[in-house]
Amino acid sequence: MRAPTPEIDARGVAASTLHGIGMMLLAIAIFGFVNAFSKAILATYPPTEALFIRGFAAMAVLIPFIARDNWAALRTIQRPKLQVIRAILSGSDAVMFFIAIRYIPLADATTCYLAAPIFVTALSAIFLKEPVGWRRWSAVVIGFIGVLIALRPTSASFSWPAVVALCGCFCQSIFMLITRKVRGTDSTFLSLTQVIASFAIGASASTVFWVPPTWTIVGLLLISGVVNVIGVFCLNRALTLAPASVVAPYQYTIIIWAVLLGYLAFGDVPSLSTLLGAVIVTGAGLYIFFRERSLLRREPQPNPPPV
Repeated sequence: MRAPTPEIDARGVAASTLHGIGMMLLAIAIFGFVNAFSKAILATYPPTEALFIRGFAAMAVLIPFIARDNWAALRTIQRPKLQVIRAILSGSDAVMFFIAIRYIPLADATTCYLAAPIFVTALSAIFLKEPVGWRRWSAVVIGFIGVLIALRPTSASFSWPAVVALCGCFCQSIFMLITRKVRGTDSTFLSLTQVIASFAIGASASTVFWVPPTWTIVGLLLISGVVNVIGVFCLNRALTLAPASVVAPYQYTIIIWAVLLGYLAFGDVPSLSTLLGAVIVTGAGLYIFFRERSLLRREPQPNPPPV
């Protein structure tokens, strides 16, 4: 068989990369619609109840995948304490996000959560002692200023749900930091632990905060849980088809969906300060991302072993 030419290889890589970008854009669009749907449901039903029902559907989808391919991984869980903390943070983050979008526009809450990668940079320098130069520290400060501009803490529009969104962003930042420490763990298993945590928190709180839902609402929430899992699979597929350094920046398109769906579904017109803050946070996050990628490329690569 004739070996493929470099030109054919290059076309294959380019096609795979474009496919990966498309899957990332699809995943983010799915998350945007799920968030908008959740906000509509949360106008009537408690956040924990929505998480409970949605988490049940997500577990029903994920557990068969674990049972089929990755059951042995459950017996050899690496760093179980970190896994538990990570799952609790994920569940807490989900609850706080639901509480936030129940009371404030999608664009405002999403802008807060866009700052999570920025806070990860600061936390990694403080707690993990990772070297962070003045350029990235400047981007961290600018990103934090962007959050303040978006939320307007000195104005009458600033409220406790905005504080909840910031707390959720902080939980997500620590969650992302711990995820770095558990690299190598099966991605389906990681997704399952997140879903179980959300389900457990929602179930426990629903014993107190429970509004009897109609069967239509139950069905819609179950569908929402399945669709959200599809989004997670699209995200994982994107990272399989293309390098993370290529597809990761497209996650910031979530703010476009938040603004668009917030306006179309709820009539929320984002203020100039929200839009400006979102642009600043996105710019700071992208700068940190590309700066870190540039530094990784400069690191000396290990010499291959002699043949």
